[in-house]
Amino acid sequence: MPAETNALDSVSSRRLAVEGLPEWLKRPLGKASELSTVQRIIKQRQIHTICEEGRCPNRGECYAQKTATFLLMGPTCTRSCGFCQVDKGHAPMPLDPEEPQKVAESVSLLGLRYVVLTSVARDDLPDQGAGWFAQTIAAIRQRNPVSQVEVLTPDFWGGREGGEPDALQQARIATVVNAVPACYNHNIETVRRLQAPVRRGAKYDRSLRVLQLVKALNPAIPTKSGLMLGHGETEAEVLETLADLRAVGCDRLTIGQYMRPSLEHLPVQKYWTPAEFDRLGELAGGMGFAHVRSGPLVRSSYHAGEVD
Repeated sequence: MPAETNALDSVSSRRLAVEGLPEWLKRPLGKASELSTVQRIIKQRQIHTICEEGRCPNRGECYAQKTATFLLMGPTCTRSCGFCQVDKGHAPMPLDPEEPQKVAESVSLLGLRYVVLTSVARDDLPDQGAGWFAQTIAAIRQRNPVSQVEVLTPDFWGGREGGEPDALQQARIATVVNAVPACYNHNIETVRRLQAPVRRGAKYDRSLRVLQLVKALNPAIPTKSGLMLGHGETEAEVLETLADLRAVGCDRLTIGQYMRPSLEHLPVQKYWTPAEFDRLGELAGGMGFAHVRSGPLVRSSYHAGEVD
C-alpha cells in the first residue's frame, strides 16, 4: 500500500477517534510557535519525543513550561501493546551513537529545566538499552548541570521467567539507578486482570519488581508509576493496583484516561469523568502517595517537575 494511503488512513482513524470524545477530553494543543520550535529542533537532529510520537494532548502546555519527554533509541518498539501509538517492529533502527549528545544539545537550546527520558522497548539489545539511559543522563548533566532528569523506563526484561534473567534485569535497572535520576518511573498501565490484552509482552508482577528493585538499590530516588483508565477496569481493581504500588514503595502516581489513537488500537470501554478522577486522586493521597496527578488528560510526564 502506498505511504500516502497509509498516512490518510491514519489521519482518518485519529479523526474518528477524536469525534467521539466527551467535551472534557477536547483541548487546544497550545501556541503554534512553541510547537514548531520544538519540532524544528528535534527534526533537525533526527531525534524523537514521545510528546510528538504519541501525539500527547498536553505537549503545548509542557513545552511552554520548559519540560519535554525524549524518546530514546528510535521510534520503533519491539513490543506491541494494544494501547500505544508508537510504531512496532522486530527490526528497530540501529542506535545513533550521537543521540545522547543530540538530546543534551536540544535540552540546552530549548532551555529545559526538567527533562524526562523514556524509550521504546529494545529487547534486541544486550542490555535492553539501560546503558543508553545512563549515557544520555550523563550527556545532559555535562551540558546542562541545572536541568533535572527523570526516567521512564521499560522493564528491561529479555529472558524467561525465573533463573538468571532475574539477575540480568536487576543489573540493567542498577545501571540506570547508578546514574541517579531525579525520579525513576515505570508504568504499570492497567490493573492485573487486563495486563494481557493491554500490555502484550509485559507482566504485572514484573513491573512491580522494577519499582521494588529501584527502592532496594537506592531508597533516596523517588519512584513513580501510572495507569491509563478506560480498558474496562473497576474502581475496586484500580484501588487494588494502587495498594500494590504502595506495597513496593512507589512514591508518585499518575492516573489518566486512555484515548484510542486509531481504529487499530483497543477500543475505549469507558470514559471516566473528571469527578471520578478527582475521587481516585483523593483516595491515592490517603494511601500515602506523596505526589498524585489524576485527571482525564494526565499523562506520565504531566507536570513531572512539580512535586507537592
